[in-house]
This record gives sequence, C-alpha cells and structure tokens, in this order.
Amino acid sequence: MLELSKNTYWKILLAVLGALILLSTIMYSNFLASNLKKNEEKNIRLYTEALKRLVSSQATGFDNTDDKIASEYLEFLGTVRDSFPLPVIAEDEGGTLEGFNFNVNVTPEFLKLKKKEFLSDGGKPIIGSGYASKIYCLNSPLLSYIKLFPIVQGLLVSLYIGLGYFLFSSSRRSEQNRVWAGMAKETAHQLGTPISAILGWIEYLKETRTHKSDELDVISELTKDVNRLELVADRFSKIGSEPVLTPADIYAELTEAQIYLQRRAPRKVEFAWIDPNTSIMVPINKHLFHWVIENLVKNSLDAMDGKGQINCKVYTQGKHAIIEMSDTGHGIPTNKWKSIFKPGYSTKKRGWGLGLSLTKRIIEEYHKGQIYVKSSKANEETVFCIELPM
Repeated sequence: MLELSKNTYWKILLAVLGALILLSTIMYSNFLASNLKKNEEKNIRLYTEALKRLVSSQATGFDNTDDKIASEYLEFLGTVRDSFPLPVIAEDEGGTLEGFNFNVNVTPEFLKLKKKEFLSDGGKPIIGSGYASKIYCLNSPLLSYIKLFPIVQGLLVSLYIGLGYFLFSSSRRSEQNRVWAGMAKETAHQLGTPISAILGWIEYLKETRTHKSDELDVISELTKDVNRLELVADRFSKIGSEPVLTPADIYAELTEAQIYLQRRAPRKVEFAWIDPNTSIMVPINKHLFHWVIENLVKNSLDAMDGKGQINCKVYTQGKHAIIEMSDTGHGIPTNKWKSIFKPGYSTKKRGWGLGLSLTKRIIEEYHKGQIYVKSSKANEETVFCIELPM
C-alpha cells in the first residue's frame, strides 16, 4: 500500500509540474500576443487615417497651388495605404459594396456578411465620399492569427505533455512486464529440479512398496501433487510467451476446475455451477484459464472465512462469452474495485498480492478479454465478470 501511495504522489507531482509549465507558457504567449496585437492595432489606425485622408483629398482637392506638393502628399498616403494591405470594404452612396485585399473569392453575400460582423463587433466606418462614402477597415489576417496563437500553443504543449506521459507509462509498463516474465520463468526453472527429484523418489517407492495398499494410496496422491506442481511450473513458464489458444467448451473447463477446487475447500463452502445447457466454445489456453479460475475461487474462499457459497454462470452476449463468478463474502468497497487488480494490493497479512494481478494479465493480454468487479454488497454478494471473445 505504501508503494501505491508513492506512485500516486509522483503522478500528482508530475501533473502539477506539467500544469505549471503549461500555464507559464500560455501566460508568456498571451504577453507576446497582446503586444503584437497592440502593434497591429497601431498599424490599423495608421492605415485608417491614411485611407481617410486620401479619400478626403481625392474628393475635395487641395487649396495649395503647388501641384508637386499635392502629388507627393497623395503618393505618400498611397504608399502608407499599400504598405498595410488590410481587408477593406468600400460602400458607395447607393449601398453597393466593393472589397479589397481579401484572399478569398469576394461575392456580394460575402461582403454583406463581413460588414455585418464588423458592425456587430462595435466597429465604426470611416466617412468618405463618392464610391467610398463609407469605408470598413477589417482586422488583418495576422491579428486573427495572433488571437488564436495562445490556444494553439496551449494545445501543442498539452499534446507534448500527454505524449510524454504516455511514453513514460508505456516504458514503465514494458519494464514491469519484463520483470514479471523473467521472475515467472526463473520460478518455473527453479521448480524443475526438485520436481524431477521427487518423481525419481516416487518411482523408487513404487518399486519397493508394492505389497502395501495404504502406501500405494499415498504414492498415488503424491503423484497427483507432483503433477500439480508440474502444471504450476508450466503456467509460470508461459508468462511472457505468446500462449497457444485452442477452442474449448468453457463450461466443461469451469466444471473441471470446480471439481479440483471443491475437494480442497472447507466443507461449509458450497459450489453452485449453473449449466448453460449448451456448448459455448471459446479459444483459451487451458492451463492459464484454470489458473484464473483458481485465483478467483481462492480469493472468494479468503473472503468467506470458511463458509458460504460460490456461484458461477456462463452465457453469451453478442460475440462474447460471459462468466460471472460470485461469492457471499465480506464484499469489496467501490473505491477498491480497480485497485484489487494492481500488483502488491492485498488485504491479507501474508501473500504478495499477485493473484488478481496475474488473473487480469492472463485475461486481458493473453485472451484479449476483460475482467472486472461487476457488483459488490458487503456480506451479501460480490460478482466478478469475465468477458472472452468467441
């Protein structure tokens, strides 16, 4: 539980640091955008004033008799106007609109829409005369891009942080998987030597104790237990490898597991397996699937303190086979429904808390299915649900 708290602490710390980086980036972007916007607005005012004076001069002429000065003045105003090619709409006295400096196909409907947007935003037209009795100066494309820049910047930084978190989580999960697989294979390897030795001793006992029936019964049970150890070693050896899935009657496999487990469960525990009355074929790895059922049953036995009922029913839903296993144990709090599948989680004083974690790995990674707590009521019923593709 301490390790989980540390993981949560680091996740929160990384999230806070990421949020601070994102916030500071957005604030700095807003600062730059605000200054760029002010500069662009100055350009718009300069452009507007030049356009206003140019229209006024062309309409009224100059009182100054120096034509050269007048010409240079008009040329200057024209240069100022052309230096800032802002989108402009000119409206004549009859209401006809003409657009300039638009990088799109200009139609009367388009100009009417832009004029309406200009007025609805509180803009005021420049009063001129003739073909330009009213002049509407719209924002430049650069100003529109500046307004969008903080949003784009925020999205890009968020995407970067999200991608980094995803890669970090994937790398850590991959490392955990390698550790799991290595530990499992090493366990299987270590079990191989004593199992071989025990098998040798069993063969020796068979040869030397053939005249006593009670001793033969003991030897028979020892053989079964050694076979069980071989099965356990085989299961561990399959962790980290791509398992072979073969079609099997899922209820028949459940019944086989139930027979084995019921003999080793307390007498006050009742097993109730509901026959679906039809063959439900599902591709599974039998050794690993039996391991899943054993882990769930053992989890139920621990929760019932030696008495109660374990139920199981199988049915189909769409293209999936559904297995629901329930017990009448203590129950699981709602906020622990996901935590119980994490490595290291355990409510018992002994054990590593790996049973349900392995169960989830076998179902989801090897069988491409799902396992989850469907419901739980304290001291009444807890239901685990397994969904397997058919």
